[in-house]
Amino acid sequence: MSWKSSRSFGMSLFFVLLLAGVTPPLVAQEPAPSELPAAVVYKDPNCGCCTRWADHIAAAGFKVTLRDVSNVGEIKRELGIPAGMGSCHTAVIGDYVIEGHVPVKVIQRLLSERPDVRGLTVPGMPIGSPGMEGPRPRAYEVYTFGGALGETVYERVPAP
Repeated sequence: MSWKSSRSFGMSLFFVLLLAGVTPPLVAQEPAPSELPAAVVYKDPNCGCCTRWADHIAAAGFKVTLRDVSNVGEIKRELGIPAGMGSCHTAVIGDYVIEGHVPVKVIQRLLSERPDVRGLTVPGMPIGSPGMEGPRPRAYEVYTFGGALGETVYERVPAP
């Protein structure tokens, strides 16, 4: 079989599998809920938006443990959240630190792609982000921090 005919056969097989509902291994898949790492969320005991964000990721299958702490800033320093990139809560999910109101779809993308970063952050508390639903939602950015990518935009989230 020549290179061209084997490539054609491979592409044909790819499309047959795709049409049959089988996702070929070349296509990145979201982790199944049973494969999701546990999430530990550090938050102020009086913060309602933190609890709503935890509910947001739990609805996607993450096993969430809430830890009320009196000094969330200390946790942020210990986990390496850069100055000016903080929010109201900090989570540890698998090998990553998730700061603030990061959407679950972006966390799933992170776990699928596994980039060389310490974690993701949504600085501040943008209206329209998970846990911060409200009037006049706005677009916002999710940033990486630490690791090879440093602080860079990982994903732009449009206003709904």
